[in-house]
Amino acid sequence: MARRGKSKAEKAGDWLSDLAVRLLIGAALRLPYERRLALVGWAMRRVVAPLAGYRARALANLAYVFPQMPLAERRRIAQGVAENVGRTLIENYSTEEFTARMARLPLQGEGVAALEAARAAGQPVILVTGHFGNYEAGRAALVARGHDIGGLYRPMKNIYFNDHYVKTMQAFGGPVFAQGRRGTAGFVRHLRAGGMLVLLFDQHVRNEPVLDFLGKPARTPTSSADLARRYGALLLPFYATRAEDGVGFTVELEAPVPHGPPEAMMQALNDGLAARVRARPEQWFWFHNRWKGAGEGPGKKPPRQPRGKPR
Repeated sequence: MARRGKSKAEKAGDWLSDLAVRLLIGAALRLPYERRLALVGWAMRRVVAPLAGYRARALANLAYVFPQMPLAERRRIAQGVAENVGRTLIENYSTEEFTARMARLPLQGEGVAALEAARAAGQPVILVTGHFGNYEAGRAALVARGHDIGGLYRPMKNIYFNDHYVKTMQAFGGPVFAQGRRGTAGFVRHLRAGGMLVLLFDQHVRNEPVLDFLGKPARTPTSSADLARRYGALLLPFYATRAEDGVGFTVELEAPVPHGPPEAMMQALNDGLAARVRARPEQWFWFHNRWKGAGEGPGKKPPRQPRGKPR
């Protein structure tokens, strides 16, 4: 069934929402770097997340994954998630200052040597990560070292916001491709030419295999594993973890995931991200419907019972 277009009222709502975001970003960019991060983090935590329903979704997801966790702790994490998302947003619009800071970051982890070896050999590389910390910090740190890294993104539902947000992704260096037939074709051409690409694997995708994530069933796209196997690419997890000061990052490249059955490769990625989320839950994007359509999940209605039988 084709998805209906948005009504005039919905389009007007999108335009107004985008206008509010543009005004906030424009005002923040006039401030010194650290003050602008604090401002937008505060605005997301105190205003946007509660009004948009993001905080409620984060709390529902946290209760689903960690049912024994006290409510006060879930609230603390949800606040931290919103703060991190706000800071990430304005960092990605602070292109020159953000990239200059990220260029000074050291790269850590077993994957650093593997990445350099792949570049020297002309081997394609698929860098995989999740909505954790700010993954653009990792991409910016790599681009500053001469890596030409493209990306595949999912267009946002708000077309007005999507238009200028895509430009911020392009500003970090390397081509970006929208999901869909044309974008995927360009993405594959870049990979086959020995290029490096970034893929995020931690969002729900309908009809994909159900794997474990944080102890719960979650539909997990196998595209990154499929592409790595098909084109002989290195599959390299990387993460940029926000520092306690809310400004700095630690960029880590993990050991490459060995090629094997795609679902096994993706489970290894899920497990690696889950370990990071358990250690720093406030840095993962709990606003997504990550466990949607996997047989259970927050807010899922109970199965309908046959008539005439007791519940």
